[in-house]
Amino acid sequence: MKSPQRSYRYYDFVMAAFVCVLLCANLIGAAKAAQLTLPLIGAVSFSGGVLFFPISYIFGDILTEVYGYGRDRRVVWAGFAALAFASFMAAVVLALPPVPDEFNQSYQTHLEAVFGNTWRIVAGSMIAFWCGSFANSYVMAKMKIWSAGRWLWTRTIGSTLVGEAVDSGLFYVIAFYGIWPDAQVATIALTQYVLKTSWEIVMTPVTYRVVAFLKHAENEDWYDRNTDFNPFRI
Repeated sequence: MKSPQRSYRYYDFVMAAFVCVLLCANLIGAAKAAQLTLPLIGAVSFSGGVLFFPISYIFGDILTEVYGYGRDRRVVWAGFAALAFASFMAAVVLALPPVPDEFNQSYQTHLEAVFGNTWRIVAGSMIAFWCGSFANSYVMAKMKIWSAGRWLWTRTIGSTLVGEAVDSGLFYVIAFYGIWPDAQVATIALTQYVLKTSWEIVMTPVTYRVVAFLKHAENEDWYDRNTDFNPFRI
C-alpha cells in the first residue's frame, strides 16, 4: 500500500509567491526600459523586470533546498502554465475589436504597446524561464549532495550563475537575434546577467533566514539522492 504524500504548511504559499513574482516581473516590468547612472560605471540600461525577476530564482533555491527538486519541478510547471495562459489571454484580449469611441481606441493602443509582444519575445520568455529554472534547480540539488548540505551560499549563488546564464542567453538570442545588432544582443544579455546574479548575492542573507525558518517549521531538509531529474515529470 502506497503511503500518503506528506503535506507541508508553507509549500503552497511559496508556490503562490513564486508564480505571482514571475507573472508580475514578465507582465509589468518587462515592458519598461530603465536607465540609471552608476558610480564608476556610467549609464546602465535594463528592463524594469530585472529588479524583480531574480526573486523567482531565489524562490527556486529555497524550494529545492528545503522541499527538493521534485517539488520545485511542480512549481516551475505551475509558473510555466501561468505564463502560457497570460500570453494567450493577452493575445485574445488584444485581438478583440475595441468599442469605437475615443477612450477605448486610445486604450487599445496603450494595451498593444504594453502587452503586444511579438511571438519571438513570448517564446523566448517562456523557453528561457523553463530551461533556466530547471538548470538552477538541478545544480542546486546536485551541489547540496556534493557539499553534504554545507555552504548554502555556494549553492544559491552557483546555481543562479548557471540558471541565469541559460535564461539570459536563450531569451535574448530567441527574441532579438537578427533584429538587433549581434554586439547589442550580447551586451544587453551580459548586463542583464550581471544584474540578476548580483541580486542573488545581495539577497543571500535573506535566503538564509527563509531557508532556516522553513526547515524548522516544516521539519524538512530534502536531499535528492534518488531523485528522477526528468523535467517532464510532474
